[in-house]
Amino acid sequence: MRLALISDIHSNVFALEAVLSDIRRESVDVIVNLGDILYGPIAPCDTFNLLMQHEIVTIRGNQDRQIYEAQEAEIASNPTMQFILDDLGAAPLEWMKSLPATMQFNEDVFFCHGTPEDDLVYLLEDASSGSPVLRSDDDIMTLLAGNPSHLICCGHTHLARSVSTRSNQLIVNPGSVGLPAYKDDEPWVHAMESFSHHASYAIVEGEGKSWSVNHKRIDYDVRKAVEAAKSRNRDDWVSFLSTGRAVN
Repeated sequence: MRLALISDIHSNVFALEAVLSDIRRESVDVIVNLGDILYGPIAPCDTFNLLMQHEIVTIRGNQDRQIYEAQEAEIASNPTMQFILDDLGAAPLEWMKSLPATMQFNEDVFFCHGTPEDDLVYLLEDASSGSPVLRSDDDIMTLLAGNPSHLICCGHTHLARSVSTRSNQLIVNPGSVGLPAYKDDEPWVHAMESFSHHASYAIVEGEGKSWSVNHKRIDYDVRKAVEAAKSRNRDDWVSFLSTGRAVN
């Protein structure tokens, strides 16, 4: 089986177009979207419409929930959220609500956004120091919570990484299609950085306990994404998108 893993598009239709174009040349069996799809100041509705033109296995992320669970106070205090809701309309919200949080794709393969049990927790990295550090094997095994799948595909951190555990399980995070860096203050202040503006995704191929991984970085016209973010007064996103760094 040959899978293309995409994650954390964050409304960046320009990066998504480039990634899907590259995937077409890869002759994959299945495209998998690991969540955090439409949240962002770039092009939520255009991103949704592009995804609807393709057959993609999709789960939701924490910021997909954030959109359709948003209350009046959050919308009023968050101009980006107001823009997203105005841009999307009803159909994309219903689509996001219908998505599963995780998916046991087959006996060998499992999909989640964060961990198998929590879409807000990083599976492979501990960022409590302010910067991401690879978790110990014991900590990763604890977060897997007994999931026996040979291949576990996750997102959420925006960092491309492949890790083999002592249980001979392979965990693959394809990185972020649309947002190569960010800062967050929950549950602690921290920054995630890829140090490149490129869109990121992964190809995994194999079966059973044997899988190969090809992490790919795709160039695209980042200026269009930067212009969209700038037009919505998101100078932080301008920096994240153009540099892949979460600078002060």
